[in-house]
Amino acid sequence: MKRRVAILISGRGSNMAALIDAAKAADFPAEIVAVISNRADAAGLQKAAASGIATVVIESKPFGKDRAGFEAVLQRSLEQHKVDLICLGGFMRLFTAEFVQRWYGKMLNIHPSLLPSFPGLDPHGQALQAGVKLSGATVHFVIPETDAGPIVMQGAVMVGDDDTPETLSQRILGIEHRIYPEALRLLASGKLRLEGNVCQVAGGTDRDGTLISPLTV
Repeated sequence: MKRRVAILISGRGSNMAALIDAAKAADFPAEIVAVISNRADAAGLQKAAASGIATVVIESKPFGKDRAGFEAVLQRSLEQHKVDLICLGGFMRLFTAEFVQRWYGKMLNIHPSLLPSFPGLDPHGQALQAGVKLSGATVHFVIPETDAGPIVMQGAVMVGDDDTPETLSQRILGIEHRIYPEALRLLASGKLRLEGNVCQVAGGTDRDGTLISPLTV
């Protein structure tokens, strides 16, 4: 039986769209049953509705700093849709430790850097300022600390000398759209296990692979 997934968004829903497209495959082990936004003007809501996905708006602004109050309404919606797993797709609201613990091991997020490097805001600017030669995206389990949960999957791109935060962001977005559906596939298939702060993939094998930048002659 396919796992039932809710995607939480606040904006355009770029990764949401990638997850919805992936879930259309007959052999994908999860189905997207709801897209929930904390903003009524989130562009992703229209994309989800056009794909036949149920959409829910729970405005967070009226709750102010009352995170628990917002989460109580959110939890009821998740229960109504019989949700098994949550994917955050640009969801711009922090959770309480209690909510995160309730969904521990069942809630994924994606961040546009190779965590643990450059968590938080402006990861592309952080990467360029640090002069790294590789950057990328990370899918991780959600814990109370921001961008700090066990890492599920990562993908990398080379950073050019002429890159700007905008050009780097665009290339990394392509990586995000590739790895997020695959991470959800692994989770929904029951192939992930958490051992402390480390995520292991059942049946995973060591690979003799390297990615080096800049290229040398």
